Amino acid sequence: MLDNLKKILNEDQDPKAIEKITNKLDNLLMSNEHIGYIAVQKKPAVNMFPDSIVVTNKRIILCKPKNLGLSMEFIDYDWDDIEASFVKEGILGADFTFSTKSDLTHTVDYLPKNQARKLYTFAKEQLDMLKNPTVEPSFQEQAKMPEAVVTPLEPIDHAVEEEIEIEEVTDFAEIIPVSQSGYRDEKQFPDDRSGLAELSQDELFEKLRNYKKLLDNGLILQGEYDNYKKEILSHM
Repeated sequence: MLDNLKKILNEDQDPKAIEKITNKLDNLLMSNEHIGYIAVQKKPAVNMFPDSIVVTNKRIILCKPKNLGLSMEFIDYDWDDIEASFVKEGILGADFTFSTKSDLTHTVDYLPKNQARKLYTFAKEQLDMLKNPTVEPSFQEQAKMPEAVVTPLEPIDHAVEEEIEIEEVTDFAEIIPVSQSGYRDEKQFPDDRSGLAELSQDELFEKLRNYKKLLDNGLILQGEYDNYKKEILSHM
């Protein structure tokens, strides 16, 4: 964890204190919780066991060594419970103070001024983000946006053919079978056009319509239809 915090732990924090804190926090942080900053107390006199304050994207954590540094007490407050934060700078350092909505006030004194300013900036951004969720945090790791779910289009079945409405042939006597070669077998199916001269104009017109239906339905070829049409017109 210490390697991941090098970019933010650049304000002269005590490396030993940071290592001790991060080792303890390793099992305390939630799966979606990220450390934003760590400030370490630096008193004028020799301080073997300084207090520290850790800010994450979820809470403020006060770290207080106990029993000569053999144990550590952690006190945390969610950002939803924080009312405000303050920094007061003095000659020997700065005090970082935050108040809760239940009127509790906590102060960590003798912090290096630059560390106290970083704490205040991070706290201000977190509190502003709660008031305005559209504000993007600059200290915490940006959460990845979920990928858009693309609904796949239904596959096109190219085997489906368009249905063509076929006009019904009412005069079944006009259906002329054709051979496999595509031409009508004149020997097996003799031409029935010999009696055209005996038909009336209406009958000739109806016969021409039936031949057109046969052509449209693919039962005769274009050449055959042209021949039939030419001969019928010659009798009209």
